[in-house]
Amino acid sequence: MSKSYKEYMNEVNTFIFDVDGVLTDGTIQVTQEGALLRTMNIRDGYALKAAVDKGYNVCVISGGSSEGVRVRLRNLGVFDVHLGVSDKVAVFEEYLHVNNIKPEQVLYMGDDLPDYWVMQKAGLPTCPQDAAPEIKQISKYISHINGGKGAVRDVIEQVMKVQARWLEHFEAKFD
Repeated sequence: MSKSYKEYMNEVNTFIFDVDGVLTDGTIQVTQEGALLRTMNIRDGYALKAAVDKGYNVCVISGGSSEGVRVRLRNLGVFDVHLGVSDKVAVFEEYLHVNNIKPEQVLYMGDDLPDYWVMQKAGLPTCPQDAAPEIKQISKYISHINGGKGAVRDVIEQVMKVQARWLEHFEAKFD
């Protein structure tokens, strides 16, 4: 009998996310000056901050190279931000090695083909509802929410609930 995705969530102490299509909806607005603008969901941000505050490892690995994304993530306490990455597997393996993390402790959320190989290395590969078919096929959990619309919040909240840490975080903020 295979494990349910919730059973895999018991092992998670590390969240790794792609940016475009996961933390954003995958669209880019281009200004007249050529700047590329992305939109991120505030609820995803809350969940990222909650995970950091509770001591989870949070990392971003993206092929994109927006410094605005780095600033936003730093403001949430996420400092392991790897942008402009062409070999996600190498960055993933180095991150796990440096931080003494086992692959089965990692939830990785990706949405498209550049995430395909690295997702196969993670204990719990996940994706947003609107991910590419190849990514959905290898995911152990497919969020019911699209990328950039709260899919990151969905997986973080679920992991923290399975581990009885979600309300613990909320209560601590208002004691």
